[in-house]
Amino acid sequence: MRRRLYFMLPDVASARAMLDEMLLARIEVGHIHFLARRGALPADLPEASVLQKTDIVHGAQIGMMIGGVCGLVGGFLVVAFPPEGTAPRLVTVLVVALFGAWASSMAASQVANSKLKPFHAEIERGKVLMMVDVPFAKVQAINELIARRHPEAICGGTEPTIPAFP
Repeated sequence: MRRRLYFMLPDVASARAMLDEMLLARIEVGHIHFLARRGALPADLPEASVLQKTDIVHGAQIGMMIGGVCGLVGGFLVVAFPPEGTAPRLVTVLVVALFGAWASSMAASQVANSKLKPFHAEIERGKVLMMVDVPFAKVQAINELIARRHPEAICGGTEPTIPAFP
């Protein structure tokens, strides 16, 4: 498991220096994400993906729950009271649940990540947000390293738990 740390950096030059610092601290480039005003981030800095920029994951989770409940109720109603001339199976429940999850995640992909809301004003002023996913055991060391070597970086807090993907 990892923790996502947020740091607001004053400019792109500071972001480049921070990327180098994280790589030297043995944080893989796939766990470092930068977010800046549209068109301001150069290609050599890893830009935040749709997963970091939007609430798609949260929307899919909510969609699974709502779609699952609606799918169970709707599916069982169709199975219990089938339309004339049809013989629906219990797979109907699964299909409706999956559709609910898909529809909700598509809607959520258009909604900005609510955890990034406090940073939007600074990003629009030209600052760069760094999101770094750090193993639990390294969180304190990384915070201390950044405080010691990069006083220009403003800590924006942490996100409790990020699943560790390979």
